[in-house]
Amino acid sequence: MSSEPNTERTSVRTYVPSYQKSEWKAHAEELGMSQAEFVRTMVQAGRRGFDFGGESGHDGSTTDEGSSPGATPRVDGLEARVLDLLDAESHLSWDELVAGLTDDIEDRLDETLSELQQQNRVAYSGRHGGYTVMDDGE
Repeated sequence: MSSEPNTERTSVRTYVPSYQKSEWKAHAEELGMSQAEFVRTMVQAGRRGFDFGGESGHDGSTTDEGSSPGATPRVDGLEARVLDLLDAESHLSWDELVAGLTDDIEDRLDETLSELQQQNRVAYSGRHGGYTVMDDGE
């Protein structure tokens, strides 16, 4: 008998109030995730005591005790995102997959840079033609 965990994918269904699904959908979109990836990630985060800092293996599985192998952590969810995109459409080209995976990266980058500038952690230098980390006085 093998001691390897069964990593075959299967679906899970749950029912939540529609307002909660709407909130989850909005939050997933803010994070650049599909709804399925968001729910998987939040469940795994809850099982780890809301610690997003767990180390992740090359295959996307987490090494935190109590989490299941093959879980989809927020940072390493590429496989799940590709499968979600392909589940939504019958066929997607390479360019369509790239667009589906990166569709909101420019908005997220702009928002992140704005926040970092407001915190005086990053500044734009026209003279140097780019962003730089602010001197923290050390």
